[in-house]
Amino acid sequence: MSVNTRLIRKRIKSSQNIAQITKAMEMVAASKVKKAQQQVLDGKPYTERIYEMVGNATRRVDPELHPLLRKFDKLQDLRFLIVLVTTNKGLCGSLNTGLILALDTWIKTQQEKAVTKTIDFITIGKKGQRFVLRKGIHYIADFSETVPFINVISPLASLISEKFLNWEYDMVWVAFNEFISALKQEPHIKRILPISPETEPEIFNQMAQTKEESFHYLIEPEPQEVLEFVLPLYLQVQIRNAILEAEASEHSARMIAMKNATDNALALIDGLTLEYNKARQQAITYEIADIETARLSIAKRKN
Repeated sequence: MSVNTRLIRKRIKSSQNIAQITKAMEMVAASKVKKAQQQVLDGKPYTERIYEMVGNATRRVDPELHPLLRKFDKLQDLRFLIVLVTTNKGLCGSLNTGLILALDTWIKTQQEKAVTKTIDFITIGKKGQRFVLRKGIHYIADFSETVPFINVISPLASLISEKFLNWEYDMVWVAFNEFISALKQEPHIKRILPISPETEPEIFNQMAQTKEESFHYLIEPEPQEVLEFVLPLYLQVQIRNAILEAEASEHSARMIAMKNATDNALALIDGLTLEYNKARQQAITYEIADIETARLSIAKRKN
């Protein structure tokens, strides 16, 4: 066997091994997508109940007296806190790159309009942390080492609640990849504090529905105190939903990336197999030609 055919066989074997690995990763990612989607569905009743509680407490509190409902006469020189949710691992296509580019563009737009003068970050995921470090942006906490990310919900909600209620920040945002479908994920930048009809229509729709049904909550001791108690729970719901959306997007993007890698490996194997067969056929042809040449040479000598 010639050196050329041996090299081709090695490449075919390597491609087959890669295809097996990427196929296994695709199947694992597919199962994780279903798990993340199921977690979102399982938490939906709890989310709706928290929205209902926040809506009822909000309806009884003067917006001027509570930071959760604060309003601004001018959207200028505000202090932003952004929770950036990315992944720790790669092999998920352009998922992180797309989110980071969208966030970078959004930040530049806010700065050009003088909406914000201060932006601090909380990062979840090493890809986002690298972006923040590379840009030289200040971050107050990083939860990339806490795996799975679902475990960061409670401490992160407490941290955000403390910072916001102490008026250290005017607005809190969360940036993550929203899961649209198995084939589509979109960067999403959502304001979670303060609460307003624009940012949380579900809560204010719940308030309107409550009024229509004449359903009355008896709140003790005071709506404002209840609202402060419910705030961490509300934040936990927001963070949980963002993390689960991001995880579903990650596994979905990885599933598609691994499927494409498997398809490319199989296509490469087909091409290499064809090349191998041609090389082998050529080698056999040369051998037959050499044998025939030798036979003719011997025949001439006998004559």
